[in-house]
Amino acid sequence: MHVKNRGWTFITMIFKSVLAARLWLIAYAVLIIIPASIFLYAYSQRYSHILEEEVTRSMLQTLKQAEINLDHQFDSLRDTSNALFLNPKLVQYLSNSTPYNEQIDTLKELRYLIDNGQTSTNVFRVRLYVDENKLFSHERVNFFPMDVLKTRPWYEAVAKAGGHLVWTGVYKESFIDRDDAYIYSGIRLLRDPDHYEDLSGFLSIDVDAKTLDNMVSSIVLNKDQRVFMIAPDGTIIYHSDKSLLGQKLESDAILQAVAGNNEGVSPIMEDDNQQYVVYTTVDATGWKLVAEVPKKGINSRAASLNQFSSVATLTGVTVLFLILVFILLAFIVRGMNRRVQTVIRAIKREGMSGLEERSITSDGDFNLLEKSVDHLIHRVKDLMEETYKSKVQEREAQLRALQAQINPHFLYNTLDTINWIAIGHKAHDISQMIDGLARYFRLSLNKGKDVVTVTDELELAKVYLEIQQTRFPKSFEFVFELAGKDESDEAQKVGPTLETCLIPKLTLQPIVENALLHGIRKSKGKTGKITIRVSIEGDDLLLSVTDDGIGMDPEFARNLLTEPRPAVRTDGSGSSYGLYNVNERIKLFSGESYGLSIQSQLGEGTTITARFQCQRQTTEFTS
Repeated sequence: MHVKNRGWTFITMIFKSVLAARLWLIAYAVLIIIPASIFLYAYSQRYSHILEEEVTRSMLQTLKQAEINLDHQFDSLRDTSNALFLNPKLVQYLSNSTPYNEQIDTLKELRYLIDNGQTSTNVFRVRLYVDENKLFSHERVNFFPMDVLKTRPWYEAVAKAGGHLVWTGVYKESFIDRDDAYIYSGIRLLRDPDHYEDLSGFLSIDVDAKTLDNMVSSIVLNKDQRVFMIAPDGTIIYHSDKSLLGQKLESDAILQAVAGNNEGVSPIMEDDNQQYVVYTTVDATGWKLVAEVPKKGINSRAASLNQFSSVATLTGVTVLFLILVFILLAFIVRGMNRRVQTVIRAIKREGMSGLEERSITSDGDFNLLEKSVDHLIHRVKDLMEETYKSKVQEREAQLRALQAQINPHFLYNTLDTINWIAIGHKAHDISQMIDGLARYFRLSLNKGKDVVTVTDELELAKVYLEIQQTRFPKSFEFVFELAGKDESDEAQKVGPTLETCLIPKLTLQPIVENALLHGIRKSKGKTGKITIRVSIEGDDLLLSVTDDGIGMDPEFARNLLTEPRPAVRTDGSGSSYGLYNVNERIKLFSGESYGLSIQSQLGEGTTITARFQCQRQTTEFTS
């Protein structure tokens, strides 16, 4: 009871003391609390504004770094274009006065230059648009007729540029040798070196749009960011939403914000939401790299950057008010004894010791270790992806290189002219051979396709052997055994099975050529017989060529398939293709378990068998 009365007495004393000190409380509110609140509000607003400026400036620097990387890439691609543009072989090819025989030799080196240009990691494809009468103009891998380019929306800009490099936006392109892909191109006009006022063609350096995706994905400004690229006229050059490519940017606020300056940060209001537009200009192309970031995202980032400063400020202000409260209470409660004051000072001292102890036990080293390990993991993943991509590109380049070695390109018009001259001079034997050679070219080209039916490949081998019979009369004979039937001197139709089975173009002809030139023509009598057999075993197709020529050592025969041999000209001394390349093409087409096999003994002839995986012809393929 006595303790309870003492408690009520203490509370009453405090209440009376507060009433007595009401003037002090009013003075405290007017002189300290209200000014401090106003100061803290103004300080918070000013500090928030400064942080917004610093954050947006940091975003602009991030965007400019991406722009520097883009400029570096465009400069590298421009150097590649200049190297091809100034190459004398390209100049010789473009000249209308260059004869066809010189064009053939020029094209070999030009093809080598194009392949070298495409080895760059930034170059997706090098394409030449030339007059349709030029060699390779209808190849449609690296060479195209100029009329193809005239339908493109940037044709007029390239034509007016007068030879300067013009960059297109990202667009979807179709290819005959691979899947469709999104690319962007640097295109320039080419002129006839002998008649500079005449248009000779266009040179295009194509780049995979994934390079832009990789660069843009490295730009991290905010989780709600939208990064895209626009041309000076407002056309969308690059966007993650591919359906917007080539369209005019709908936001007038963004277009007005980025107009007039090469770089900057502009606040806009769009759909009742405050936004920041951060932009910079890619010097090589004139495109604007634009990032649209909501203001609330910037405030969030500013808050995260200022978290430590905010906590320190709040703690300091709180301590200041507590000190002032303690001072005021000291004036109000004058009867508080020295022991209470001593206890308060002791509590303050223990509090500071606790703060120092927490500072000493900081785990900053562990945070640094975690960040380092996280960076290392991401780096290893990036290297693994780069290695995988390089392996895929290496395999594709190998396939293209092997195909290019045995991909003939001849002149129909020249052969037709020679044929009519022969008829005019009544040289019917020459006319017959020219006509057979034209049939051979038509079958071997196969409208630019890389695969043919078995019947077409047999017809090609038949035409080749007929030409060689004219060249070496009465020196050899040949027969075809198709599906178990022996058909002398002619490949008969064998039904839908062989007519729908596809194989790589120019696979059988090099084997037949090898049998004739290395087998029969090197025998003592230079006469013999060639037998071509075709059969299907389950899902496998077998083509075999047998000759009764001089044969070869078995060890030498095995080396023909395992070691590449130097090409020999087709002058009667050997094959210009080589069995090694044929074997590699079959493996790339069907798999490592398929290819060539050779059975031969010296003086007993040779049999070369090609085994394919039987791939059926679809309705989209026309021979």
